[in-house]
Amino acid sequence: MLDELTRIVVAGAGLAAVRAAGQLRRRGYAGSLVVLGAEARAPYDRPPLSKAVLAGRRDDTALRFDPRALDVDLHLGEQVTGLDLGRRVVRTLRGEIGFDGLLVATGAAPVRLPGDGEQLTLRTADDALALRDRLRPGARVLVVGASWIGAEVATAALARGCAVTCLEAGPAPLAGALGADVGASFLPWWSGVDLRLGVSVAAVQDGGVLLTDGSAVAADVVVTATGVRPDTGWMTGSGLDLDRGVAVDEHLRASSGGVVVPGVVAAGDVAARWSPRARARVRVEHWEDAGSAGTTAAGTLLGAPGDPLPVHDPVPYFWSDQFGAKLQYVGAHGAADRPVEAPEDGRPGRTVTWLDPAGAVTAVLTVDRPRDAAAARSVVSERRELATQPT
Repeated sequence: MLDELTRIVVAGAGLAAVRAAGQLRRRGYAGSLVVLGAEARAPYDRPPLSKAVLAGRRDDTALRFDPRALDVDLHLGEQVTGLDLGRRVVRTLRGEIGFDGLLVATGAAPVRLPGDGEQLTLRTADDALALRDRLRPGARVLVVGASWIGAEVATAALARGCAVTCLEAGPAPLAGALGADVGASFLPWWSGVDLRLGVSVAAVQDGGVLLTDGSAVAADVVVTATGVRPDTGWMTGSGLDLDRGVAVDEHLRASSGGVVVPGVVAAGDVAARWSPRARARVRVEHWEDAGSAGTTAAGTLLGAPGDPLPVHDPVPYFWSDQFGAKLQYVGAHGAADRPVEAPEDGRPGRTVTWLDPAGAVTAVLTVDRPRDAAAARSVVSERRELATQPT
């Protein structure tokens, strides 16, 4: 398909977009390459925002990306607003841009709570810098959601001398991701936080939040950390199949009415991809998945007729730095899987392994054990039984 493409448009300017642009040029694509970024900033890395940036160790997380060297027409501050598949046109606030190939990589946007009060979220570089400026000694910081991001925000706020309260609707921190029992095992880490479980917020108001039971919690800073939603609104009415994101196959090809749309792919947080491994559609909102998906998307766009297309179905991987510890999670466990804690062996940290009903390993969580996390990739990929797991 390389000879048929004269202009490829990349909607989005995050990690998936940057990786795809580089891969397209390395694979010999010499046509027009347009990258549309909604933010005014050059492409940057997101994981350090909730870690090094909030902690004050970094201000800039720019990705290694030289649009001039790659001959990329980079449009910053140009938000996409619509898609016309019939005319092969992307609409933006500044006009229309035609395409032969399209990569949808617009990511996701934070979920916001009802109410007119000020609420901060942590998704962009500007978000991180604005929040860091508000984390001052003595400030009453209220975090809604004991999630991965919520825990990292609480960690940074405590380190900067804030009085931190966290409201979590579930029964334990990270219960939605790890289950109530495993999540509850992390409760001692939250000892410096006024953590309130089983509490739901009705609205954000001036000076704090209103709870569903009618009571109020006062705060100087409210941070909402209750998840994200894929940025698909601009594609409404386009005809693309949407299913909690842009529905794509294992080659990252988008479809319309169940039929593959030639030359249109999606990658990163906006993509809901079919996973042969999981035998289900998944949306993996993690850095490593986005990076490798950008490479796959480029290969799919340039694939010649009759040649096998690249498959994107890696073992999911995610990490979080919170309360002085590094958590690494490999794989994806299901509701029927049971967690098994590795016995004490004198090493620092811990390892939790999830087994499916047949006894195969589906996921591994490590705390301060990077070697166990590295070994877990092959264990999960091969769905080994626990007895054969390397240490």
